[in-house]
This record gives sequence, C-alpha cells and structure tokens, in this order.
Amino acid sequence: MSDKPVTLAAITGAHGVAGDVRLKLFGEGLASFKLHKTFNDAALTLQQVRDDKKGGAIARFAEVKDRSAAEKLRGTTLTVPRSALPELDEGEYYHADLIGLAAVSNTGEALGKVIAINDFGAGDVIEIRRAEGGKKGGKTFLVPMRIEAVPAWDAETLTVSEDFVEE
Repeated sequence: MSDKPVTLAAITGAHGVAGDVRLKLFGEGLASFKLHKTFNDAALTLQQVRDDKKGGAIARFAEVKDRSAAEKLRGTTLTVPRSALPELDEGEYYHADLIGLAAVSNTGEALGKVIAINDFGAGDVIEIRRAEGGKKGGKTFLVPMRIEAVPAWDAETLTVSEDFVEE
C-alpha cells in the first residue's frame, strides 16, 4: 500500500464572512470526512464542520481567518495520506488504490492503465487507457467494477475478463 494523498473533498468557495468554506465531499460523505482533523500534509486544521443540507458541508479551518482567505482557497482539494484511511474488508477498495494500476486481461494481454473510476449511478465503472502505439493506442474503454468483469486486482495489476475488453 502506498501512502499517496487521497482526496476527500474540494473547497468550492467561501461561506459567510468569518472564513468558513463550502465543501464538495467525495467518498462516504460527511461522516468519513469528520474522522480527519488535518489535511494537505497538516497545512489545514479542521476546527468544525457541518452538513450544508445540499450534499456538501461547511467547514472552518484554523488557518483561515476571514472571507478573503477563504475565497483564495476555492478549488483547493483536501487530501489525507492513504495510511490515514480505515482498513478495508475483502473485495473493497479505495479509488486511489486502483488509479494508475496496469490493466491486463485474464488471458494475459496488456490492456493499458487505469486512469479513472466513475460512478454513473449503477456502481463504479473503471476507465482504462490503452498504451500509446498500435491501432488501439491512447483510446479509452470502460469496464464495470463487478466480479464478472474484474475478477481480481492487487497492488500492481487489475485483471479484466476478456469478455469485457473493448476492441
């Protein structure tokens, strides 16, 4: 397991005049966000956070003293080290653990690299970019993150069932 930064939220703007910021939450929402007290290698210290009743949150950080400082943070992503996240049960994964993995078919064909995980409402979908060169070079294709499509993954590779490899 690497200790790369994992993004939990993004600051979308200022809220009020005291330095609070509006957050777009990723992952499991407010409950999982609240488990962390520092973000971005301890550059931001969470003092309080509350639900904004719109799917996001309002947060106050010790280092942000006024609206002007809060506005300057618009677009900032809030990250924690991968090691700060809870351990997972068998079959679970963090998106950050899959992005960047080499993708191979269950017959051993090199497919490319995992570049994104999307959720279009029916579950996660893995986006794989083919390696440059060749007739399929640089193109992307999507694979549902289900056991019949992705039978296995580890710290280095994600295995895709040949039936789900896009030609």
